[in-house]
Amino acid sequence: MARDRIGLRGLKFYGFHGVLNEENSLGQIFIVDIDLFADLSIAGRSDQVEDTISYAEVYTRIKTIVIKERYQLIEKLAERIAEVVLAEFACEGVSVTVHKPQAPMQGIFDDAFVEIYREKKL
Repeated sequence: MARDRIGLRGLKFYGFHGVLNEENSLGQIFIVDIDLFADLSIAGRSDQVEDTISYAEVYTRIKTIVIKERYQLIEKLAERIAEVVLAEFACEGVSVTVHKPQAPMQGIFDDAFVEIYREKKL
């Protein structure tokens, strides 16, 4: 598996994911971090955008998923992002973190998140 990676951090979107009715009707901010693992050596030598993965296209795809789709669990949201990115982009693996900083729980906290790692099936 490639050790090279393209990373995007702090992608912020307003979405409607959660178990509670209020989460589904009012929505909230979700933050996504993603790493795409791929061999970037060809792009490193060629300096040509067609030899790499467009992080702008990855951003747009993630934005569509978070904004337009709805899930109860951020685990499912992370899984969906991983499966789409693996299917649509030339990477071997992805690490996806979905943050839910306004998670509905009592207490003082900075963040609630899930992080998953998935690889393409051979």
